Amino acid sequence: MNTDKYAVQKDKKIKLADYPTTTQDKYSEKELKEKLIPESLEKLKKLHMKLHAQEEKGIVVVLQAMDAAGKDEAITYIFSTLTAQGLKTTSFKKPSETELAHDYLWRFREGMPARGQIGILNRSYYEEVIAPRVHDLLGETPLPDELIDENIWNVRYRQINDFERYMVENGFPVVKFFFNMSFGEQRRRLLERMKNPEKNWEFSFNDVKERKHWDGYQGIFEDLLNNTSTEHAPWYALPADDEWFTRYIVSEVMIKMLQKINPHYPEIKGEEKVELKKAIRQLEEEE
Repeated sequence: MNTDKYAVQKDKKIKLADYPTTTQDKYSEKELKEKLIPESLEKLKKLHMKLHAQEEKGIVVVLQAMDAAGKDEAITYIFSTLTAQGLKTTSFKKPSETELAHDYLWRFREGMPARGQIGILNRSYYEEVIAPRVHDLLGETPLPDELIDENIWNVRYRQINDFERYMVENGFPVVKFFFNMSFGEQRRRLLERMKNPEKNWEFSFNDVKERKHWDGYQGIFEDLLNNTSTEHAPWYALPADDEWFTRYIVSEVMIKMLQKINPHYPEIKGEEKVELKKAIRQLEEEE
């Protein structure tokens, strides 16, 4: 599968409208669910197990989207199938008073993976260049007044790019997925959650309120993608109206990333190998 077509090109001004929310190139849902995704997940599991066993590198996965775009479902169907010890999932919401008393990136350290782990950020530090901007919230934070000006978002983009480069240069590659969903599809999914008693728990009244800011969010997402899709930490804009196809793309991107890392199971050598043979003999002689 050619996942490059979903990668947001660095150093090239893009329009979010250029990245479709649905595609004609998708496979049938039956083929995706019964063949392609299971085969892809099998490859992903094997590579992830090697990453976990080797404990040399970790991977930072960023998931950003509007409400109901499919982030949680991607975690359920793709990442939750991997070995639990090698997986870390962290969700971030509105910062607490304690978190606001620190720099804005401070609270996100909690979600960073250890070596051998895939760390999934269900929403992330990108919230700090989205929500405060849509709702003009910076004035309500303890941030010094002299730091709040028209250039603050470009400053934060630079800081985030630097942070991601720091992670990559320390053995933690970063990959980011933007679930590009249409206004109409969000309406359909929200109504499904509201009308189906078994899905009511997924619904928040705030989801409907936030739809009023749809255009503002889309403009910020476009600006964000243009300023933070880099060679060391690329963004992928997913056609999120196609739920199963989106999950397949995520799985395939993760496979290619792990293949590039090329993890291996640790090999026992030297004295440890001698000790291993002794231990094997000892157990075999117990029969």
